[in-house]
Amino acid sequence: MKLKNKLIAGLVAGAAAFFVGLNQQASAAIVNNDYALSASEGSSLRTNNNVIIAHATAVYAPAKNVATYEKREWYNTGAYVQYVVGDGGKIYRVGAEGYQAWGAGSWANANAPVQVELAQTYDQAEFRKDYVTYVNLLRSSAIKYGIPTTVDSSAWRGVKSHLWVTNHVWGNHTDPYGYLASHGITKAQFAHDVQYGFSSSGNDVNPAPKPEPKPVNPTNKKHVDVTYAMHQRNGHWLSPVKNAGSGANGFAGMPYSAHDMLYIKVNRGSIKYRVHTIEDGWLPWVHKANKNDAVNGVAGIKGHTIDGVQMYYTTPKGETYQQAYYRSQTTQRAGYLGTCADNGSVAGYDSWAGVLGEPLDRLQISINDHSNF
Repeated sequence: MKLKNKLIAGLVAGAAAFFVGLNQQASAAIVNNDYALSASEGSSLRTNNNVIIAHATAVYAPAKNVATYEKREWYNTGAYVQYVVGDGGKIYRVGAEGYQAWGAGSWANANAPVQVELAQTYDQAEFRKDYVTYVNLLRSSAIKYGIPTTVDSSAWRGVKSHLWVTNHVWGNHTDPYGYLASHGITKAQFAHDVQYGFSSSGNDVNPAPKPEPKPVNPTNKKHVDVTYAMHQRNGHWLSPVKNAGSGANGFAGMPYSAHDMLYIKVNRGSIKYRVHTIEDGWLPWVHKANKNDAVNGVAGIKGHTIDGVQMYYTTPKGETYQQAYYRSQTTQRAGYLGTCADNGSVAGYDSWAGVLGEPLDRLQISINDHSNF
């Protein structure tokens, strides 16, 4: 995000405690609320919880000045975010979490419960403190709102830089990477730091994880067929689909339609699955597949709109390890969303498929030891 007008200094006063959860550790940071917008200021629109936006201010000025400016000029400039980080690791609140800020265009603003500015400094020691707080705030905000901590993946959920928004949605900003690079932080390092966080001391980045040795699996891979079908909302069951392919027979569901129930079954091993609906949130796991048993044989509630799907495949003992790879599409955007793997090994929509608030209209599933998507 870029602030073009002159920034004016303000005085730091009262503060509130803010706790950043990191891998079951907690580091206490201080949030200064002196520059927070009042209840009558800023947008009154709630956000979807899909992305956390990472910014840099593009001006070398204290974070306090940036927060002061956004508080004073939010309406005139049409620009403000929820938090500004800087001044040696301090956090200044401006906008309210969960309500739209004006930081990266209409799509990003509508889908980001938290947007964070990183104030720029030439001082390396000050940057280090700022960076630790910035990373931890981005990461903890993602965890708080159930958003993946992956940075700039191809999926439409996760922690996103302003550059990612420019490249995938709209705009011309490239922050925060230019500023991070000026202090020796690469894109890969930033992504690693957000994903894993800093220790509670805040002194050192957690070391890059060492690749775990691949398990030695028996060379006994068996072909697994997965059969699944979706029920049109307030309509009928659509024809079942086996595995995933191209064309009209390659997915379950009906394009541009909402669905309310799903069943999935496999011919080897076992699979459990559940759905998220706009009306109810996540529903219980289902272990059976019987479209005539609306209680135990299908996931979903008749008339309630499915917007998320999650599943987990269990390989029979002694066979080559396989898992469910799956992806979905929604009625509100073209193209499939990122691929999910049930054990969390694929970057992207790795915990579940879908976009909350958007009816899921197509679903593809494959059981394999690798993704074919």
